[in-house]
Amino acid sequence: MPVIIILKSEHHGNTKKIAERMARALKARLAEPDKIKITELNKYNLIGFGSGIYHRKHHEDLLAFVDKMPCMKGKKAFIFSTSGARKMPLVNNFGADLKEKLLAKGFEIVGEFSCRGWDTYPLFVRPFGGISKSHPDEKDLNNAEAFAKSLKVQL
Repeated sequence: MPVIIILKSEHHGNTKKIAERMARALKARLAEPDKIKITELNKYNLIGFGSGIYHRKHHEDLLAFVDKMPCMKGKKAFIFSTSGARKMPLVNNFGADLKEKLLAKGFEIVGEFSCRGWDTYPLFVRPFGGISKSHPDEKDLNNAEAFAKSLKVQL
């Protein structure tokens, strides 16, 4: 089962840490949106898409990459993210835009994962030095690995 994880990780490497743990569990290739040709995606059975959250959305480079993709009907995908704030369905439902784009491209979404990540958004730096400084921690990484292993069972 060939698997690839497309990720965009900036600033503190939060998302990269999560993606690396998932990749190890899935024996997946890691790639950034600007380092892979869209045509290469045809050889993968499962494709992960993830980034940090910026203004309640996944990174613009990841969203633009998905916009350029042709219909991928029948392909399976999963979504993941890291954010200083906790994901809450009615309040912080980041991931909704990416999910909508992937569904419009014909993907079957087989899972979603989110965890906290160190965030140094300017509003939080002065008074607090950022938020979620210790994340992703070992528990977050273990949860990411467990999530990835659960995807293997579904396939």
